[in-house]
Amino acid sequence: MTTIARQERLMSVLLGPHVSEKSTAAAEGLRQVVFRVRPDATKSEIKQAVELLFEVKVDGVTSSRVSGKSKRFGTRSGKRSDWKKAYVRLAPGYDLEFLSPE
Repeated sequence: MTTIARQERLMSVLLGPHVSEKSTAAAEGLRQVVFRVRPDATKSEIKQAVELLFEVKVDGVTSSRVSGKSKRFGTRSGKRSDWKKAYVRLAPGYDLEFLSPE
C-alpha cells in the first residue's frame, strides 16, 4: 500500500466520538477516549489514526463490537446496524480538547 493510500485509510478509520455516561467517566478518570470506528479497523490502525489526527501519544487501544438492537415499528420488525467502538488510552500528559469540560 502506498503512503498516500495508507494516510487516506487512516483518515477514514475514525467515524466520530462516542458520547455516553460510561465514556465520559472513562475520559475523566482513566484518560480514555471512546470513538466509533470502521468495523474492519484494527487496533494498530486506530492507534495510528488517533496519533495522526489529534497529535497525541496513545498508550493502548481496546476495541469491541456492538450488536444492533432489534426494534419494532408497529407490525414491522427491524434491526439497528452493528458497529464497532474503540477505547483509546492516552499517554500521561496528553489530552483531547474537544472532550474536556470547561
